[in-house]
Amino acid sequence: MILRWLKGISGAVLIGLGLLFALAFEARYWRWRDCFNELGRCFDPVTQDVYLEQAGMVWGGLAAISLLAGFWLVVGLRRKQS
Repeated sequence: MILRWLKGISGAVLIGLGLLFALAFEARYWRWRDCFNELGRCFDPVTQDVYLEQAGMVWGGLAAISLLAGFWLVVGLRRKQS
């Protein structure tokens, strides 16, 4: 009983983290995907920020892993109840 409760909470936390990582992916990479030069950098003159192309792989990977693990835990709980 408690183990299922912990799996449910862990799944919800992982899904929430995955959504936060997806937001970071969108803000740090996806908006700037057409701006990167041959060195994988993009300079935003308005905010004086430099965006790195590698950030897309890091934030996207973290988002994918967290969302998949969270959904796997939640779906596993639903299958055992039926």
